[in-house]
Amino acid sequence: MSIDTEYQPINCDDYENLELACQRQLHLHVKLLDGALFEGKAKELILRKKVEYLLVESKEETRELRLDHITSFSNPEIGTIVIEHSS
Repeated sequence: MSIDTEYQPINCDDYENLELACQRQLHLHVKLLDGALFEGKAKELILRKKVEYLLVESKEETRELRLDHITSFSNPEIGTIVIEHSS
């Protein structure tokens, strides 16, 4: 998974679910395209150089997760959401 690949926007419904998670600062379980798993509190969605990121804060660090590198995220309140990329 290269950070230099062209950004592929995610589905609007999935984006809205991430916005809701940030507003409520939900604890998310995030699975990335490369199979990596990350857990933490959803903090904010940001845009940098035409690429969107989810800021997720754990006890150890705050990570910027590129939205098009996320395959799914889950929380007991919202269930599991599998990301769809827009065409």
